[in-house]
Amino acid sequence: MDLTAVNTFVAAVDAGQFQEAAIALSVTPQAVSKRIAVLERDLGVQLFSRTARGAQLTIDGQAFLPHARALLRAEERAAASVCPSSRPLRVDVIGRQLSLAGLLRGFHRSHPDVELDVVTLFDSDSAIAAIRSGTIDATFRAVAMPGLRLPDDIEATPVLDEPLHLFTGAGHEFAAADSVTPAQLAGRRIWMPGNVSGTEWAAYYDALATAFGFTIDSIGPDFGIEPLLDTIANSSTLATFVSEQTPLVWPAGHDLRRIPLRGPTPVYPHSLLWRTDNPHPGLDALRAHLRSAYPGRPDGGIWTPKWAQRPGNGQEAG
Repeated sequence: MDLTAVNTFVAAVDAGQFQEAAIALSVTPQAVSKRIAVLERDLGVQLFSRTARGAQLTIDGQAFLPHARALLRAEERAAASVCPSSRPLRVDVIGRQLSLAGLLRGFHRSHPDVELDVVTLFDSDSAIAAIRSGTIDATFRAVAMPGLRLPDDIEATPVLDEPLHLFTGAGHEFAAADSVTPAQLAGRRIWMPGNVSGTEWAAYYDALATAFGFTIDSIGPDFGIEPLLDTIANSSTLATFVSEQTPLVWPAGHDLRRIPLRGPTPVYPHSLLWRTDNPHPGLDALRAHLRSAYPGRPDGGIWTPKWAQRPGNGQEAG
């Protein structure tokens, strides 16, 4: 249905005369008459009866009027859904329970006027493709993984270098330690069933394991966080890694331990990615918020893979 003709019909009803409708629409009265005639032909009914006093709605015109107004409102909503100034800012996080979701919550508290649509995509390739297609506005990723080259129209900036903790049950050999060095893990097995080959996080943990001589065991299946907590709590040999800011709640009977890794501290490098020509005003606000919240990478005492290192920070090689 020609929405221009529908809009002309509603304008004629509201104005009461074709002449007044023409003035409101900045067209000629003949154009108003022609548009309405086309609409009547398409509908197969007469919408107005022409009299000496002007145009009056017929019974069919009265029946069509509320639907015509609804069509125009739907058109406005459809346009608004893709208008950068009115649609939500669509941001991808790997998991809603991870620290990056916390960064977004902090942004939302600081900018309640920016509506957010949070999505979860699995891997960096999918996330980058979604940015380029306009499906999402930004994503949080560890983007420097080997073999990954960002397209020219994608930018990235560091937003969080998150320290790792060793996560064990009460019977594990390191359960009573105040901290553990990565070198102390040499020869041991770290259980990470969600460490899927080809992902940016698998590349990170593989580099960490190689650097310090331990093994990442990804034998699954991965049933999620609660079964993982159950297994770790009941084991004296299994341990896993969790990020410092990842919120975890476990049953009172699970005597679980989070043990900082130090000397050096492995940090996971999170970055924000976005398309350079993205016009959404909320994206600038998000980037500014993350820049102000990012403390920068400390000098020395930390470990990241060689492919994630940035000049001038003195981090240890991976």
